Amino acid sequence: MRARFEQCLRQAVLSKDSVTASTLRLIIAALKDRDIAARAKGRPDGIDDDEILAMLQTMIKQRKESIALYLQGNRQELAAAEQAEIAVIQGFLPEPLSEAESAGAIAAAIAELDASGLKDMGRVMALLRERHAGRMDFNQASGQVRALLS
Repeated sequence: MRARFEQCLRQAVLSKDSVTASTLRLIIAALKDRDIAARAKGRPDGIDDDEILAMLQTMIKQRKESIALYLQGNRQELAAAEQAEIAVIQGFLPEPLSEAESAGAIAAAIAELDASGLKDMGRVMALLRERHAGRMDFNQASGQVRALLS
C-alpha cells in the first residue's frame, strides 16, 4: 500500500490534482507518524496493511465529524472540501461488505467463538476486526453484536 500512495501522489502532482495530492500527503504523513510510534514499540517495519486500513477508516471518520460541524456552522465550502478528501481516501479502501455479508460475518464469528453473552462482545469484535479490517463498519457491527448477544 505504501508504494501505491507514493505512486498516486506522483500522478496527482503531475496531473495538477491538488485535492488528491494534498490528501495523499496527509495520508503519508499520518502513516509516517504511526510507523515512528510502531518502531518505538519494537516493530522495525512499522505498521502493517491492516493497521493502514484502520488508519484510513479513522481519517474518514474524522472528516465525517468535521463535515457535520461545518454544516452546523453553515460552511458548505469546507464541508465540500472534506467530502472530496473522503472520496480520495475511500479509493484506497477495499469494497465494503454489504449488510447481508456483515450480518453473516457477525453470525459466523459469534458461532465460532461460541459467544453467549455481552461478556464475549470484545472477543467477537476482535475477531471481526482481524478478519474484516477496512471492509466492515465496526460502529454498526458493534450494535448488531450487542443486539445478538443480549
